[in-house]
Amino acid sequence: MRIENVDVVYGASWGDEGKGKITHFLASKPNYYNFVCRWNGGSNAGHTIFHNGKKFATHIVPSGIFYGIKSVIGPNCVVNIDSFYKEVAELAAGGLNTSLIKIHPLAHIVTNEHIEEDKAKLGHLGTTSQGIAPAYRDKAARKGLLAKDSTIDKSYILNEQLFGNVLCEGAQGYHLDINYGNYPFVTSSECLPYGACSLGFPPQKIKNIFACAKMYDTRSGTDPLFPETLLDDPVLSKIGLLGKEYGTTTGRRRKVNWLNLDKLVESITVCGATHLVINKCDIIQQIGIYKVFHEDKLISFNKYEEMEDFVEFICYNCSEMLESIYFSGNPETLEGFNL
Repeated sequence: MRIENVDVVYGASWGDEGKGKITHFLASKPNYYNFVCRWNGGSNAGHTIFHNGKKFATHIVPSGIFYGIKSVIGPNCVVNIDSFYKEVAELAAGGLNTSLIKIHPLAHIVTNEHIEEDKAKLGHLGTTSQGIAPAYRDKAARKGLLAKDSTIDKSYILNEQLFGNVLCEGAQGYHLDINYGNYPFVTSSECLPYGACSLGFPPQKIKNIFACAKMYDTRSGTDPLFPETLLDDPVLSKIGLLGKEYGTTTGRRRKVNWLNLDKLVESITVCGATHLVINKCDIIQQIGIYKVFHEDKLISFNKYEEMEDFVEFICYNCSEMLESIYFSGNPETLEGFNL
C-alpha cells in the first residue's frame, strides 16, 4: 500500500497555539486517517487534550491515540524512555489502547546524561531541561542511540511503512524553529511543515497545511523578543490568567503580548499554509481590549469584530495559498470548525 494524502498541523507562532486540539479534531474524522505522526521534538513539547470529558496532557505521543489510530513518533524525534513509559501509563489509565503507539526505529534516545547536561549548561536559554538539545547534538555527531538499539520494549517499535492517509502533528512553532527562530533562543529541531517529510514521504503528498496561532502571542522561556517586563503589564497579565497560559510540560508562566500580525504573516507565507486556525479569541473578547502589531505599530480597535476583520484581510492578502481562516473560542471544542 502507498501513502495517498498527507495533512500537516504546525505551530505558526512560538508554540502553545492549540496544535493538539486541532490534530485531535481532525483525527476524529471517521475511518479517514491511517496514521497520526509526530515529526519533531521530544518530551519538551506538551499538548492539552480534552477527550470524552477527560483532560489529558500529552508530551510526545501523537493525538491519534484518542481515536484508535496508530500513532507514530517519527525518526526526527528524540525519546526519553522513562518519560515515554510514564506517558503511556497515564494514557492507558485513561482507557486508551496504547498498543497503537509506535516509535520509528531511527528515532534517537534522550539519556539521563543528556538531561543532566541540559540542566547544568542550557538553563540561560530557557530550555525545558528535558535533554533535547544534547540528544540532537549527539545525533548530529553520529554518536546517538537509536530507538531500535535501545531497551524500549520492541512491541513499541514501528515495523511497517506508512500508508493511506496520514496526519502529521508538529511540536513547538515556526518562531522556535532551529533555522527561522530568534537564534539561539530556539528549539533544536525543524518546526516547519517540510520537516514532516522526514516521516518518509515526498512533499507532493501534502494536501493541507493547518497553521495554528492564538489571537494574542505567548512565549515560554527566554527570548529578548519577549522581555520579562511583559509580566508586569496588568492587561497582558490578565490575558495570561484568563487564558491559563502555563506550560504543559514545565508549568512555567508564559509571557503574553499582543498578536504580531507581521510575524504571523511571515509564518503562513513561508510555510504555505492552506488553512489558518486562530484560537483563544474568547479570551480577547472577555478582556475587551483589541490590539495587534502590524508594520511595527500597535493598532487598536474599538470592537472585536473590527480586529478580526483586519487580521483576516491582512492574512488573505499576504498569502496566495491560504484557503480559509477559522477564529476559535472555547479551547475545549471546535464547534463550527468545518474545514
